[in-house]
Amino acid sequence: MSLFLISFFLVYSCMHAYAFLKARSAFGIRAWTSIFIMVFMLLMVLAPIIVRLSERAGYQTSARIAAYVGYSWLGIIFLFFSVSLAADLYRLLVKICGFALHRDFSHLIISARNSFILAIVISISIAVYGYFEASNIRTERLSIKTSKIPKELDRFRIVQISDVHLGLIVREERLNKILTEVKKAEPDMLVSTGDLVDGDICNMKAPEGLLAEIKPAYGKFAVTGNHEFYAGFEEARCFTENAGFKLLRGETVIMDGIMNIAGVDDPAGKYFGLSGDMAEKELLSSLPRERFTILLKHRPVFDRNALGLFDLQLSGHVHKGQIFPFSLVTKLYYPRHAGLLKLPNHSSLYVSRGSGTWGPPIRFLSPPEVTIIDLVHEEAKYPKE
Repeated sequence: MSLFLISFFLVYSCMHAYAFLKARSAFGIRAWTSIFIMVFMLLMVLAPIIVRLSERAGYQTSARIAAYVGYSWLGIIFLFFSVSLAADLYRLLVKICGFALHRDFSHLIISARNSFILAIVISISIAVYGYFEASNIRTERLSIKTSKIPKELDRFRIVQISDVHLGLIVREERLNKILTEVKKAEPDMLVSTGDLVDGDICNMKAPEGLLAEIKPAYGKFAVTGNHEFYAGFEEARCFTENAGFKLLRGETVIMDGIMNIAGVDDPAGKYFGLSGDMAEKELLSSLPRERFTILLKHRPVFDRNALGLFDLQLSGHVHKGQIFPFSLVTKLYYPRHAGLLKLPNHSSLYVSRGSGTWGPPIRFLSPPEVTIIDLVHEEAKYPKE
């Protein structure tokens, strides 16, 4: 946890230093202006800490304002850094080509000032678009044919939400949009694959009630994500359970001969001494293999020792990078950062892009989703719609 925070603030500070140097190169700013910009940037770097301290002290309005300003800025500065870095690489490529071909291509390079202004315009434009994309909830559908559900059911519908991040920014309005899609799907079962909450949720009775209204015939199940532990595990657990979910923490449920469901804690719990070390293989081995087995696991990594002991692992966590081009990083780090991945021994992994946002209230080329998973008996000719 501490290593992550150190790395985050180091990278974030370097992004601000890069932006400051770009501004000074573009406009030749004076000393007092430089000081003003540096103070502003320091406040923005410290904004996540200011938000958390304000929230814990009970200053909810101040914390929300600081969250919107600080996290929106985080998104904009990341986009500016990405666009400016791409422009720098372009200039470098032009210079290399000119050197290699003994020609002057300087007319293909725009000035430092125009490059800075263009990067600002592009970044703000994407951020505005991304703000609206973040609230445009989409449904993704996955249909799996299997002989492991009772034939008389024809179809068993699971709806997955993930990474809602209820807190200072994602509130009742956004949750209502998510739950509207859930209700339309008419699920037999609802699952949450972690990070349902984010931050102090002591005063969030309305979202708890909205979630409690959803009552699928075969229940609601959830697992912890890393933010359940960051937010305060006991409060997050109470919220999740009061919202009607059964929280699976290294536990399994056999559902009336229909299917099996298992869930494990996020590894972040170990840093707080709040999760066990039961191996997934041990957890899943006790389940009857003739029934379809769902494994709920926040992070989209799979245990090779457990392959073949589950049919479908449902995960989230990655948000598909949330803001392109960060998705290029998540794509390199995880075996699948969004969508379905077929695994050995007839197991599969599905990774949700997430239903909410973490940090910046922005999504770019990674729209939020509610996932509809239909388990269809392989002999069913006309499954229910």
